[in-house]
Amino acid sequence: MKTVKKLWFEDERIYIETVRGEVQSQPMRFFPRLRQATDGQRSEWTESHFGLHWENMDEDIRFESFTWGDNDPLTLYHQV
Repeated sequence: MKTVKKLWFEDERIYIETVRGEVQSQPMRFFPRLRQATDGQRSEWTESHFGLHWENMDEDIRFESFTWGDNDPLTLYHQV
């Protein structure tokens, strides 16, 4: 399980920094609810065993998605 020390949004990306000092990011185009949200809405996140959750937007991001780089999640699911 990752433990997020810091989460921020910059240049159309969502970034996390773990307590181990790892910095990972994902393009915001994969998360339209977060992309449209206000800074206040984005700041109301919680961490779960599997990832990040925004109750006020019903949005979840799994930690594993941060390892996909800029690949479109839909194409990753359809690869054999």
